[in-house]
Amino acid sequence: MTAAVIPGNLAAQLRRSQRRKKAFAISLTLPLLIFLLATFIVPIGALLVRAVENPEVASTLQHTVGALDHWDRTSAPPEAAYAALVTDLSAISEQSEAGGLARRLNSEVSGARSLIMSTYRALPFDAGLTPAQVKARMLEIDPRWAEPDYWQAIAKNGSRWTPDYLLTSVDLKRDIQGNIVQVDADSAAFFKILMRTFSISAVVTLFCLLLGYPLAYWLSTLTPRQANILMILVLVPFWTSILVRSAAWIVLLQSNGLVNRSLLELGFISEPLPLLFNRLGVIIAMVHILLPFMILPLYSVMKSVPPTYLRAAVSLGSSPLAAFFRVYVPQTYPGMGAGGLLVFILSIGYYVTPALLGGADDQMLSYYIAQYTNVNVNWGMACALGAVLLSATLVLYAVYRRVVKSELSLG
Repeated sequence: MTAAVIPGNLAAQLRRSQRRKKAFAISLTLPLLIFLLATFIVPIGALLVRAVENPEVASTLQHTVGALDHWDRTSAPPEAAYAALVTDLSAISEQSEAGGLARRLNSEVSGARSLIMSTYRALPFDAGLTPAQVKARMLEIDPRWAEPDYWQAIAKNGSRWTPDYLLTSVDLKRDIQGNIVQVDADSAAFFKILMRTFSISAVVTLFCLLLGYPLAYWLSTLTPRQANILMILVLVPFWTSILVRSAAWIVLLQSNGLVNRSLLELGFISEPLPLLFNRLGVIIAMVHILLPFMILPLYSVMKSVPPTYLRAAVSLGSSPLAAFFRVYVPQTYPGMGAGGLLVFILSIGYYVTPALLGGADDQMLSYYIAQYTNVNVNWGMACALGAVLLSATLVLYAVYRRVVKSELSLG
């Protein structure tokens, strides 16, 4: 009877021991999980929420939005809407809150900021005015209150949640009836900016691959001591600020810089080349900065490829060049994919280098995120553009994972 109980006790003790081990393992990873939650998950979640949040109108003009609920958005707004707007603006105690409302409406209709602020400063009106008198008083302050565009902007943004920022980031918008339509050709800009961001990133990735592959191959053929010494030179850019490296390229690429002066003295050119404040300067600097991110994955994969494979292919009658491309290169595809993905993802989020070395037509999406954050103070639009970059990164990573998985299954 005792012998029958012992196995059960041993099983229970084993389960308790396993639970203790799992709890200990979780306790070791808990600080990392908390760090990732605080510095990665929560900020990204806040970014996505702010990209669809529209609190300015909904929180400050509640009565006005209610008065416009049954308005057809084509005829003149009802007189009750004028009275409700005066009530809502009079309830705003902080001028900064009125300024936020004015900026939000101004992003919809040009001139709304001055209209809102001039009316806000003229308040309060005399007590006991009828809606018709309130309307007449507002039209005296600014006749633009008779134009339906400003009222349409208020009615359109009456909800606390809106897809407008995300739609604008892909050159779409909602019309006055709420239907999603394409923006005017003159206003369409973000799709071109997104394509420019992808094209610059693709070119930078291609040049990093073309320059990094032979260098990584050469490093993989050296002895460990020689490779370690030369790898220090590859890693030197990691120890220098991106801002400093970009500024150094300004010195090198300017009209009287080292590059142009050297080419002039050698007789290769008769006048300085335009290497700065254009697409070429941006690509040169970004390739220099991101090249180590291509070399390191390639080098780690190439070190794992046995050199006997090439010798075996040559001994079987293949030429060295054919053996290299048919035997060696396919085995380095994982390194090429990892390095290319890493460089491309880092490139699409670049801001400092294009801002310093590029012209007006060379700025990438991150530049406009900074503009909306620091200059226009439009956090919703900045977060929407950030969400577009995040989505592009996730899509690229998903495609990369799918390609790698399919290659592994075929292999």
